[in-house]
Amino acid sequence: MFYRDERLALFIDGANLYAAAKALGFDMDYKRLRSEFMQRGKLLRAFYYTALLENDDFSPIRPLVDWLNYNGFTIVTKPAKEFTDSQGRRKIKGNMDIELAVDAMETAEHVDHIVLFSGDGDFRSLVEALQRKGCRVSVVSTIRSHPPMISDDLRRQADNFIELDELRDVIGRPPREPREDRNRSGDDEQD
Repeated sequence: MFYRDERLALFIDGANLYAAAKALGFDMDYKRLRSEFMQRGKLLRAFYYTALLENDDFSPIRPLVDWLNYNGFTIVTKPAKEFTDSQGRRKIKGNMDIELAVDAMETAEHVDHIVLFSGDGDFRSLVEALQRKGCRVSVVSTIRSHPPMISDDLRRQADNFIELDELRDVIGRPPREPREDRNRSGDDEQD
């Protein structure tokens, strides 16, 4: 539940939200997401957390991070660590949990309601600490994916659980027409 006069802050665990939306079969539209929560209360900040590979010439997440940065989001990044696992596979590690937790604790005294976009059970203690500071905490993730993307402990600790799949029509990117269908419909209009 949201109240129009409450001060809100969004904390988005970028990798976790991406994985949850992908598991549900849709892409996020961050402009629509920000607009939706601006309508739900007085949105003071929208934080987005992600790790980036520094040595890659082109990172697929870089355009998104740049767009978010120019469109009202506070971006928090750090270099991802690249390593090879015991089976010789290339792995990337870029955990942003501590950065998100520190920022949320610092922000808590300035807001009434924090919305956490993550299902990571490691955030249960953070949610409890924010609640002790007087903040209401909503968690956005999904139980509809297989397996569920939210920890049961985190869902139980939150004041409010918001099923990501129920926000699909509000914050999902509208499906695009296949290119050839667009060309055909354009040709028909000219005849």
